[in-house]
Amino acid sequence: MGIVMTEHKAASFLPAPLRRILVATVPIVIVCFFASGLHDQHAAASAMTPEAIAARLQPVAHLELANESAAASKDAAPLKGQAVYEATCIACHGEGIAGAPKFGDKAAWAPRIAHGYNTLVKHAIEGFSGKSGAMPPKGGGSYEDVEVARAVAYMADKAGASFPEPVTLAKK
Repeated sequence: MGIVMTEHKAASFLPAPLRRILVATVPIVIVCFFASGLHDQHAAASAMTPEAIAARLQPVAHLELANESAAASKDAAPLKGQAVYEATCIACHGEGIAGAPKFGDKAAWAPRIAHGYNTLVKHAIEGFSGKSGAMPPKGGGSYEDVEVARAVAYMADKAGASFPEPVTLAKK
């Protein structure tokens, strides 16, 4: 006595639920394969050229070590107040970020000007944190104290003060 298989049983060697899953997923996998572009090897080849690879591997930033020209710039004349303002201070004082008084806003600058030039310069050089806002030391820049003092005089004068631009600062 042998096992007799009918055609119907021979075609159904997989259980019915598994057949249904395969019938549903195989077309989806094929569509995804073609939609993703994996079948197109020419597109992938252009992304693997040495130039394309080098472009993707570029550093986010570039670091330059100080050299003799940087040391020579220390001997150069200190920057004027307007130059310091335009290079750094405008980032916060241009729009009033972090409670910084806006450039030329007399109402915002008046209470600060009332504290006096020396207090303004001290807060600008050393940094300040109060209920009206925060000021990082030297505005986050790497300026000489006299350059920061000049920027303070420039900004305060545009808001109604009459501070002279300092030539040098007294040593402590």
